[in-house]
Amino acid sequence: MPYDSENVFAKILRGEMPCHKVYENESTVAFMDIMPMSDGHVLVVPRSPAENIFDLDEEYLKEVTKTTKLLSHAIKKALDPSGLIVKQFNGSDAGQTVFHYHMHIIPVYNGAPNKNHGYEMEKPERLESIAQIIAAKL
Repeated sequence: MPYDSENVFAKILRGEMPCHKVYENESTVAFMDIMPMSDGHVLVVPRSPAENIFDLDEEYLKEVTKTTKLLSHAIKKALDPSGLIVKQFNGSDAGQTVFHYHMHIIPVYNGAPNKNHGYEMEKPERLESIAQIIAAKL
């Protein structure tokens, strides 16, 4: 399947849709998941038009990994989770819902169960507040 340049992340990268941005550089953008599994759920997205890991250029993969590590440290400092889940899906059968490669950083808090992904929209003001708290620790 060819890359769909009208997917929501492509639109965010072009500035056509808003997001609660936490960090960006020339290769990646990190922003809050609008349907988070927990407080502080961040997505790291490459600026490369790749649907999945099979299509992503190796240099962008390295940059996503660097940004994921940077944001993981900031989330740990900002929100003090007891752990972090870092995961990524490739294909609809694997759970991918937006077909632009991206990494999830999901904080875990003292064994509390996370919400189901894509289940409930978070209030924009809460997402923006958490984004600012994380960004302040970068």
